Amino acid sequence: MSGTPGEHDATTDPVDTTETVDPTDIAESVDPTDTAEAADPAGFRPRVPAAEWDDWRWHMRKRINTVHKARQWIRLTSDEEKAVAGSAGKYRWSITPYYASLMDPDDPACPVRLQAVPAPGELTEFPGSDVDPVGDMYYRKTNRVVHKYPDRVIMLITEACPVYCRHCTRKFHTTDVSGTYFRDDEGGSFEEDLRYIADHPEIRDVLLTGGDPLSYQDGKLEEIVSGLRAIPSVEIIRIGSRFPVLLPQRITEGLCEMLARYHPVWLNTHFNHPKEITAESAAAVDRLLRHGIPVGNQTVLLRGINDDVTTMRTLMTELLHIRVRPYYLYHCDNVTGVSHFMTSVEKGWEIMEGLQGHITGFGVPQYVLTTRIGKIPIAQPYFTPSPDGLRLRLRNYRGEEMVVDAAAYPITEPDAP
Repeated sequence: MSGTPGEHDATTDPVDTTETVDPTDIAESVDPTDTAEAADPAGFRPRVPAAEWDDWRWHMRKRINTVHKARQWIRLTSDEEKAVAGSAGKYRWSITPYYASLMDPDDPACPVRLQAVPAPGELTEFPGSDVDPVGDMYYRKTNRVVHKYPDRVIMLITEACPVYCRHCTRKFHTTDVSGTYFRDDEGGSFEEDLRYIADHPEIRDVLLTGGDPLSYQDGKLEEIVSGLRAIPSVEIIRIGSRFPVLLPQRITEGLCEMLARYHPVWLNTHFNHPKEITAESAAAVDRLLRHGIPVGNQTVLLRGINDDVTTMRTLMTELLHIRVRPYYLYHCDNVTGVSHFMTSVEKGWEIMEGLQGHITGFGVPQYVLTTRIGKIPIAQPYFTPSPDGLRLRLRNYRGEEMVVDAAAYPITEPDAP
């Protein structure tokens, strides 16, 4: 794990630490004229006092979304600069100073950098790509509620994110300047959304997502969570947030104490590479866990970032070290502007074969493909029935096989007497 106390790489303009964050106006909150005042001895990567570095609001105000500001952190390649220019008016981008500090300044293939800095592949058309391959707009019932599964819904509560991940499934929703999944304004009343959930008592599980729900201040977030908890049929509230990865300082004691008042509350986050597991992110996870909030992880399989067995195995074991449970390994969706990150399904199978049996069982995620008809498990089978149905061929993680008799391990249910 990485992370150094004291001074950290960041910009140093004085800011008002009492300033609030407007999550619906992310890009505009960054001052494009902001420059660094105190650089490191090498003349690169400015520094900031720890008190400001530890304030998540400071990072939100100082997000990087111009070439000028990016050059304070990394040596942009000509391709990256062209992609930044090409994405203007199409795909937003912003990077927190914290996440920028994890980037290799000289390596354009840095796995953190690839997830945050625009690249030419975003502007290339790929066959079969779609702005909404998972059907969020198809299953939308109100301004925010998407009801795809019988007993659970998602609420798309914001377009805002601390970092606009280049591989986002909801790239159209969160980063296209003229695109949104919202039927009406994001800032409108939640009354219709809450009423829909209350009027459908089969809904027992609600996932808050977006964008990133934790972009809201604690007070606004509590209004939403308390509104859900007041609905008797809602048993579980989940939050999908990448803040533990992109800006772990957001996971404050105050936030955790607020969420703990509405248990059971779960949080799923999104570590994609071991480099993202730092002292700060581990501390954020620990705060959540100490307040009774379980943390799961949903990794996306990404070309050039984690599409090899060694990287993925390291990621899963490091997640267990910080007590995060691997949940899903998503096959990258063929999303417009994202397709260049896709691998083959065969590559996903290879990685799953390299996890199963090689690490602790609960450290192996479920490999799934998200489609309009739902999440489809696509792992290779470890058993094959014989054509006559009398035997079952089993295979272990080493590729060793054995055959068992159906009399000992029945393949089908016996006929009813």
